[in-house]
Amino acid sequence: MQTKKWTVGELISGRKEQWELKHSVEDDALLVELIAKQIVSDMDMFYSVKANPEYLIELCFIVVDKNQKTVPFFLNEVQRIFINELNDCIMRQRNGILGQIDILVLKGRQQGFTSLITAYQLACSLLNLNFSGFTLSDSADNTETIFEDKCKLIYNNLPKILKPTEKYNTKRQLIFEKTNSKWRVATAGSAEVGRSKTINFFHGSEAAFYNDLNKINAGLGNALTQNSIQILETTANGYNEFKELWDSGAYLNLFFEWWLTPEYTMGFENAKKEGRFREDLENSQEWIFERIRWLLDVKELTIGQVYWYYNKYLKNPEMIKQEYPCSAEEAFIASGACVFNKEKLLQRIDELKESQKINQPIIGEFYFEFNNPETRDAIKKETIKFTEANYGALTIYRKPEPKHPYVIGFDPKNLGVDFHGGTVIDNATGERVATYHSSVDPSVAVMQLYCLARYYGNAIICLESNMGLYMQSELERLGYSNFYVREAFDKMGKVLTKEFGFWTHENSRKMIIEKLQENIKEHLHLYNSIDTLKEGISFIHKENGKMEHEDGKHDDLLFSDMLANECRSQQTYYVRELEQEKPVKLINKLKKAGARIG
Repeated sequence: MQTKKWTVGELISGRKEQWELKHSVEDDALLVELIAKQIVSDMDMFYSVKANPEYLIELCFIVVDKNQKTVPFFLNEVQRIFINELNDCIMRQRNGILGQIDILVLKGRQQGFTSLITAYQLACSLLNLNFSGFTLSDSADNTETIFEDKCKLIYNNLPKILKPTEKYNTKRQLIFEKTNSKWRVATAGSAEVGRSKTINFFHGSEAAFYNDLNKINAGLGNALTQNSIQILETTANGYNEFKELWDSGAYLNLFFEWWLTPEYTMGFENAKKEGRFREDLENSQEWIFERIRWLLDVKELTIGQVYWYYNKYLKNPEMIKQEYPCSAEEAFIASGACVFNKEKLLQRIDELKESQKINQPIIGEFYFEFNNPETRDAIKKETIKFTEANYGALTIYRKPEPKHPYVIGFDPKNLGVDFHGGTVIDNATGERVATYHSSVDPSVAVMQLYCLARYYGNAIICLESNMGLYMQSELERLGYSNFYVREAFDKMGKVLTKEFGFWTHENSRKMIIEKLQENIKEHLHLYNSIDTLKEGISFIHKENGKMEHEDGKHDDLLFSDMLANECRSQQTYYVRELEQEKPVKLINKLKKAGARIG
């Protein structure tokens, strides 16, 4: 009689069914023994498991759950989403589309990533020749926990048939003799850690809490093999080196909301507490209840999930956004007091991310021709054309509409260490319809600014004047004349004069910031630039009393918006009526079209 040939899926399902029925560690161990024999004896199954190490985790591994009970290691929803992302990268790597796999994972507390990645590396070391895995933890205590409570617990409970011959089995490493595979752990106490090793799978646990993340990362770069996997996972720790990596664009960024973890829910203790909670949910204006209403209405969470979140907030309100973030931006929340309403900015960013999946902004730059290319005396207005390009510095959210009035605020970069920032406002609606953000040479940026102003109906341009008059004079040389005009006194303080541009000093700076505070409070729905809003999140009250961006951050787009907002009063607020064609011209057009007149 032929023995049934089991599939991996059938074995995993069978293990789950037995556990749900009996919840017996002993019975599960007996089943795992049989499964292990099946894996070793069936070469098709072995190669299937080898290609997908997560199969071995669900077939044979155990884990200690949050209730300190030993249970089979079945992937939860968050872990499965991550594995799917990792497998997609591995497939592209095998097909030659991707080289080194670099992933950043930003998460809430205790969502199971360290346990999963530790188990995954152990599975790789058991299934492959010459595998070299390495895990770096943020503290000595966590290093010991990872090795003893996560890795060794699994390894010591495996059937012998799955364990290769050991060469070393110490407190910090497992090395297998015949397969030449190894997995090691260390603490991120030195920038030199990992430099002398050869690594094809690196896991950085709580990487945002390393003292020298950039130096450690640079050192590991030489240790990682060509087609290696690097995963840095962490809860956030403010605007630090991990945030810089997140913003760099060099990694696959994966953010996992706390509510993706299914056990993060709870019931009410009694009817009295439920009644009080629902009453506050209906009437309270506290931040926590505003947040909960948003989670229920927008994110469609259950009452059990938001009650769990509420209880976490009560225990540690200062850390709720960092430890159980609702967005990546919130996880990296600025350490100082934000000048603007941080919660509203984050909600608007979330709205824009969803809406712009459907109505994507247009990114590109302007192409044009000079009247005389040698002297660059003037740009032919009829040649100005906006062209889409992935690398463009211009982002258009709404194209210019006939007869609409527009204004542009432009903040030139500061001596090469900053960015040019530009914002276009439709003065009839107040909507932010385009932005410019680039670090190119001013001679290049001014040409794009000229074209942008022409494109948006000869918009009024408000330049910050503190950085010199180069852009102003260049625009005038090109024949542009529609500028914001400020009133200024002469050196004697008597004669009132008119000057172009906005001059930023302590009082005027405070004034335009306060105006933007009011505008964001009342008209946040008119803001379309996620990058501008992110700058708003990191714009804080510092200890010296100044309102400035966080160290290492920028505010170019934010200030360009303030400048555009400031010059709105010098532009009409009304859409000009379309000129009606004279009757004679209309009759001639109809005749040409073949219409019978009279």
